[in-house]
Amino acid sequence: MNKICLITGATGGIGLATAKALGKAGYFVIINGIDEVQAKEAKAELESLNIKYDYYHFDVTNEEEVKENMAKIGQKYGHLDVLVNNAGGLGGRSSFEGMPTDFYRRVLALNLDSVFFVTREAIPLLKEGKDASIINFSSNAGWNAGGPGAGVYATAKGAVITLTRALAKELVKYNIRVNGVAPGTIDTPFHQQTKINNPALFESFKNNIPMKRLGQASEVASVIEFLVSDKASFLTGEIIQVNGGQDFL
Repeated sequence: MNKICLITGATGGIGLATAKALGKAGYFVIINGIDEVQAKEAKAELESLNIKYDYYHFDVTNEEEVKENMAKIGQKYGHLDVLVNNAGGLGGRSSFEGMPTDFYRRVLALNLDSVFFVTREAIPLLKEGKDASIINFSSNAGWNAGGPGAGVYATAKGAVITLTRALAKELVKYNIRVNGVAPGTIDTPFHQQTKINNPALFESFKNNIPMKRLGQASEVASVIEFLVSDKASFLTGEIIQVNGGQDFL
């Protein structure tokens, strides 16, 4: 049977691009999401490319839903070879002064708790895989502390960097490699509201990138494809920045 990968938040954006890349590389792809309209569209795209897949609807911030669905995946497939913790998001903007506690906890849950919940349940399945890998998503914000109002998002993404390295140390004895990607400004639905509401601001994003363009989801997916492959067999605990040199500025 093909190697099996699970990608969270994979019904659009970088997650779906990664599902396509790994599917084309021969993986059986398990995608996760919570938007059924997006899921239907994602399934159609994967089918059009003759990619073999399965879909699980669950909220990665909900511990019980994660446990229940990961148990179902384990019962059905018996193992995983790759886990891509892609699910995450800005969750809105707020300064720390006056930040509502529920906002703080929601952003941390989406970007940090989700990685912990899914990875914890996936580890026994990855132990049964062959040359298994975990890929976590940080962000350029994990280094530069984010833009206005994105401080708690940046805090969560910074924590993902440390979590990735900690997991790499803990799991290396099981031959499970753990690496991460830290995308900069990528032209995905993540920035859709800015693109619609403030197109001038959206275009200005390019000025903060030495390459003077936004990244594409496929360019992040190709790095993930490399990281889970045998070509990266001596890499673990690394975070690859995919940002067109954005971190230089």
